[in-house]
Amino acid sequence: MKEIFIKDFNYNLPAERIATFPLHNREDSKLLVYKRGGIEETPFKAISERIPAPASLILNDTRVIEARILFQKSTGGIIELFCLEPFAPWNIVQAMVQTEKIQWRCLIGGASKWKAGQVLEKKLKLDSHTVQLTAKYISKEANDFIVELSWNSDHPFAQIIEAAGNIPLPPYIKRSAEHSDASRYQTVFAAHKGSVAAPTAALHFSDAVFESIKGKGIDPRYITLHVGAGTFLPVKTETIADHQMHAETFTVTNDLLASLIASETIVAVGTTTLRTLESLYWLGIKLKNGHADFVLSQWEAYELQDHITYKESLTLLFEYLEKRGETALHCRTSLLIRPGYTFHSAKAIITNFHQPKSTLLLLVAAFIGEDWKKVYEHALSNNYRFLSYGDSSLLWRND
Repeated sequence: MKEIFIKDFNYNLPAERIATFPLHNREDSKLLVYKRGGIEETPFKAISERIPAPASLILNDTRVIEARILFQKSTGGIIELFCLEPFAPWNIVQAMVQTEKIQWRCLIGGASKWKAGQVLEKKLKLDSHTVQLTAKYISKEANDFIVELSWNSDHPFAQIIEAAGNIPLPPYIKRSAEHSDASRYQTVFAAHKGSVAAPTAALHFSDAVFESIKGKGIDPRYITLHVGAGTFLPVKTETIADHQMHAETFTVTNDLLASLIASETIVAVGTTTLRTLESLYWLGIKLKNGHADFVLSQWEAYELQDHITYKESLTLLFEYLEKRGETALHCRTSLLIRPGYTFHSAKAIITNFHQPKSTLLLLVAAFIGEDWKKVYEHALSNNYRFLSYGDSSLLWRND
């Protein structure tokens, strides 16, 4: 099944169908509902009417960081840093509280104009003080650069990057970030800083929608997965076998594990959330086999034996935490979900409409089969808005 040709997951997406700005009200987006081959339409604000209670609604509470930082050289040229993730030994939580200096993996706009060892400087205003932020080119890696950022104050890096950077809109939104994006490219419940891309399926949720959901007996629960820039990487290889899937870190609490174990109906909000829920199943399998590293590689799920249920697997993870007196698992996944994959967790997914020939579209095709074409043709024919700021869908799984 690795020999899946990516050309079979292509479709014509006119540029005018890509939403470059969000709607004024989050919940005013359209919602396409797919179930058992049928398609219906409803406003997103009515989504609680389309999910039977009781159910657990699993969302990603990551918060997008101001990952694009512009530096001006003494000659006037602009160098742009796109901060991808902290360079070892720091994880994202440690990086956000680091003071004085830290190294990051970055993409660099104008890299050819920045010589190794050359220091860039940027002045920031923080707490009525002027702080000088410097960037030093350390090394070039295979797919990115290592850059050391340092500053002459005891402010944590979370404050430094918030003052220095801009919200990193996706590359297919052909405009600069505006002031409104600072709030609209965040979910209303965003909590933990670390993503360089929003969990966009959740951008439609407003406080009013949450009130409606809770009133229906649908229980919102949260995981934290920091979305990386790799989510936008197109598949450039002829078959999916040669594509290198990006890795993402996530945290799940024992309270959420208990909720998932008890839940009869799980609805995942977003492809990253569904990928996390599925990764948990395989990490439980690995734990059963004596491997407690909590790292899942790209094809590992297709090689492991899955002879226990989802609840049994998550119970193993829950008991592991209980025995150690710990409250959360910190994990990393590179799981690639493609047609032929067998799902174990969610019965439905809420998700936006994705780019042609993307791993996100492959996941949708795995979830509902060949009907993905019918769903996307309907959306294109009925003026749905596509990609991050676009409209939404509620897709019920085809087994």
